[in-house]
Amino acid sequence: MNAKAPTPLLDTVNEPADVRGFSPEHLRQLADELRSETIAAVAHTGGHLGAGLGVVELSVALHHVFETPRDRLIWDVGHQAYPHKILTGRRDRIRTLRQGGGLSGFTRRAESIYDPFGAGHSSTSISAGLGMAVARDLSGGSNNVICVIGDGSMSAGMAYEAMNNAGSRRSRLIVILNDNDMSIAPPVGAMSAYLSRLISSKSYRSLRQVAKDVAHHFPRPLEQAAKRAEEYARGLVTGGTLFEELGFYYVGPLDGHNIDHLLPVLKNVRDSREPRPVLIHVVTQKGKGFESDSGGHEKYHSVAKFDLVTGTQVKARPNAPSYTGVFGGALIAEAEHDEKIVAITAAMPSGTGLDKFAARFPERSFDVGIAEQHAVTFAAGLASEGYKPFCAIYSTFLQRAYDQVVHDVAVQGLPVRFAIDRAGYVGADGPTHHGSFDIACLGALPGMVLMAPADEAELVHMVATAAAIDDRPSAIRYPRGEGIGIELPARGTPLPVGKGRVLREGSTVAILSYGTRLADALKAADELAARGLSTTVADARFAKPLDEELIRRLARGHAVLLTVEEGAVNGFAALVMAFLARGGLLDNGLRFRPMAMPDVFLEHDKPEVQLALAGLDSAGIVAAALAALGRSEASPARA
Repeated sequence: MNAKAPTPLLDTVNEPADVRGFSPEHLRQLADELRSETIAAVAHTGGHLGAGLGVVELSVALHHVFETPRDRLIWDVGHQAYPHKILTGRRDRIRTLRQGGGLSGFTRRAESIYDPFGAGHSSTSISAGLGMAVARDLSGGSNNVICVIGDGSMSAGMAYEAMNNAGSRRSRLIVILNDNDMSIAPPVGAMSAYLSRLISSKSYRSLRQVAKDVAHHFPRPLEQAAKRAEEYARGLVTGGTLFEELGFYYVGPLDGHNIDHLLPVLKNVRDSREPRPVLIHVVTQKGKGFESDSGGHEKYHSVAKFDLVTGTQVKARPNAPSYTGVFGGALIAEAEHDEKIVAITAAMPSGTGLDKFAARFPERSFDVGIAEQHAVTFAAGLASEGYKPFCAIYSTFLQRAYDQVVHDVAVQGLPVRFAIDRAGYVGADGPTHHGSFDIACLGALPGMVLMAPADEAELVHMVATAAAIDDRPSAIRYPRGEGIGIELPARGTPLPVGKGRVLREGSTVAILSYGTRLADALKAADELAARGLSTTVADARFAKPLDEELIRRLARGHAVLLTVEEGAVNGFAALVMAFLARGGLLDNGLRFRPMAMPDVFLEHDKPEVQLALAGLDSAGIVAAALAALGRSEASPARA
C-alpha cells in the first residue's frame, strides 16, 4: 500500500470531453491516476471500494468513446460509479462522499447531468436503459444508451426480464456486463480480444448478414439448422449463447483492464447503426490495485475510513455487540436445538449475520444471490414442507419482494420468519437504503406477526419467539449498529405473542415505543419528570397483534399518548390509532400524537443527525409531549 501518487493528467480533466482527445497511452496513465485518486478519496470518507476499482479502465474508456451526457451512461449498481464521479466534474467534492451535505454514495439524478438514472439497489439498469432507448426512438433521436451492470446484479431476475423485453425490440441498446467474480467468463486473453474486435466490426456484420441471406434460400428446416449452428458455434467460442437466445448480439469476453482491448470494441459498437441490443462482456477484478488486489474480498466491498499507507481501517471500538451479530448468534442457538431451522439470505451473508450460521450449519444455510423475490418464495416452499425458514433481508431490499410476501407467504399462512435488518435510518447510504416501509407494508397483511426489540436481549428472545410461531408468518425488525450493552441470555425465551411491557409508571404523559427508540423514550421521560410531568413509558414489542389491553390502559389513564417508531407514516401509529378510534378511546379528550419518520426522503448523514431531523430523539419526544399539552419547551416546570 502506497501513499497517494501525483495525478498530473487527471488534474487536467474537468469533464469527460477533456479525455476524448487522449491517446491510448495517455488513457492508460489516466486510469492509473484515477485508481489512485479513488483509493485516496475512499480512505478519507469510507464507502464502497472494491467494485469501483474494478471499473476504472472501463470508466475511462467509456467517457473517451461516448459523448456523455448526450449518450446516456447508466451504472448498476451505483456504488461502482466513484471513478465516474471523479471524471464528471465532481472531483472537487469527492472527499464529501457519503457525508452530510456531500456527494451521494450512489448515482443520483439531482447531483449531476452525467447521472441519468439513480441507482442504490441492483439490477435496474437494463430496464431503465431500454426505457430511455425507446423514448429516444419515439423522439427520433440518435444518441447511445449504455448500461453497465455487474457486481452481482446479473443474479437478479429483473435483469433477465429486461433483457427478454429488449431482445424482442428493434432498439439500439448497449449493455456492458461487468463480470468481476469470474462467475460467467472463461479466462480472457489476446485471442478473445481479437475475436471480440472481429465480431463487433462492420465487416463481420456484413459477412454474417450475407450468411443469413444465403440461409433464407434453404428449405425452412435447413435454414433454422444453419442459423442455430452459427449461433451455437459463436457461443462455444465466446460463451454468449444465453445472451444470443435472449435476442442480444454478444461480444466478449474482454479483459476489462486492458484499454487497448476495450477501445476498438466500444468504438465499433458506438458506430453501428444496427437496431438491436448488444451485450459486451468484460471481465474485471474487483478491488484491483488495492493491497495487492485483495480489495476484491468481501470485507473491502464497503469500508470505513482507512490509512492510505497501511490500509488499516479506522473503526471505532464497539461498546456493545451489533444487532446483526446478536441475531446470528441467537439463530445458531435456536438451530442447535431444532434441526428444522434453516436460514436464507439474498447475497448478504455477513451483512445479515448469517455467515456464522453458514459456518456452523453449511447444509442448512442458503445464499440465493441478489434475488429477494426468489428468496421469499423459496422460503415459502421450505415452510410448506415443515421446515422453519428464517429469511434474513435488509428492510430496503425486502421491498423488492413484497408481492411474494403477500401472495406466496401471507395468503397461504405459511410460517416464514423474516429477519429484517437495517430497519430505520442507516446513515451514509441514504434514502435508497433507509429501512422505512416494512412496518406499514407488513402491517397491512392479515395474520402477520410483527415484532421489534427495544434492545439486543429482546432480540434474542424474539428470535426464539419467531422459531416457536409455526402457524403463520412473522417478522422481526432491528436496526443497523450496536445494542445498548446489556447482558445477553445464552438462548432466548419465547415471549407471549401480542403482549407489551411497562417500564415506568406515570399519570400525565404515556409514551408507547415500538423498537429501539425506547432508550430515547426513557431519556425523554426523565426530562419530562424534571418539568413536573409524570410519564409512563411502555414497550409495545408487537405491532401485530397489538396489546389492546395495554393501549386501552394507557389511553384511559393519561392526558397524552405518544407512539414512537423509526418507520414511515401509516405504520405502528396507524394500527394503534385505528384501534383507539374503533374503541371510542379518542372520544374523551385524549391527546394522541403519532411520532414516525417525516414524509420525506432524508438524505445521507450520520444516523444521529437523521434521527434529530426526524424528531425521533429524546429532544423530539419531549417537544412533542409539551406541544400536546400546550406548553413550550422553555416553560418552567410545574410546582
